[in-house]
Amino acid sequence: MTSVLIASDQSLQRHGLRMLLAGEPDLTVAGEARSGAEAVRLSAVLRPDVVLLDGRLHETEGAGIIRRITRPAALAVSAEPVGPARVLVLTPTGDEGPAYEALRAGAGGFLPQDATPDELVAAIRVVAAGDSVITPHLTRALIDTVRQLQPALTAPSGVRPATFTDRERDVLVAVASGWSNSEIAEKLSIAPTTVKSHVSHILAKIGARARVQAVTFAYESGLVRPAA
Repeated sequence: MTSVLIASDQSLQRHGLRMLLAGEPDLTVAGEARSGAEAVRLSAVLRPDVVLLDGRLHETEGAGIIRRITRPAALAVSAEPVGPARVLVLTPTGDEGPAYEALRAGAGGFLPQDATPDELVAAIRVVAAGDSVITPHLTRALIDTVRQLQPALTAPSGVRPATFTDRERDVLVAVASGWSNSEIAEKLSIAPTTVKSHVSHILAKIGARARVQAVTFAYESGLVRPAA
């Protein structure tokens, strides 16, 4: 059973999301938060698998909300070992700047607020399983954002392209290019399970939990250059 914490300052949206998720046999609503600070506190107390975060909270209260939820330190109040929640952000359509900040803070997925109920439910399951969700449109927008910020970006401390094996670099470049695991396997003539293993190693080396963060690293480190 996947538990979800709904975080939104709109009572109608919280109610609608709760009703939607209540109809799914494998999903349960752990609680509701009306602010970013409350989302951080409840994620530590309730330990949900996924925090469904209204992008407006991220915009008004900052990326620190996501960072505090996704970092293990946010769960220090619990005496039991437990991993941090994964964050799925509902982004306002046409406003991708905050989504880029959310990605760098540790968000595991993004979905436009006009997504269908089926898309939302599927995205929650994907993020809960440890994979990432990001629409093609948002991927292009994020790359455009990286292109604009490129001169000011630096790679994460202590992690450089040389840290990876040749095959891991090949896979990371392919991931940053938007290829799926099956496409990478076909193009590199390796098994899909091998691709998945390489992706796991890449995420571990850069200290990331989501595939979209690997994309950001690839551009920030200069391993991949945004097209002009």
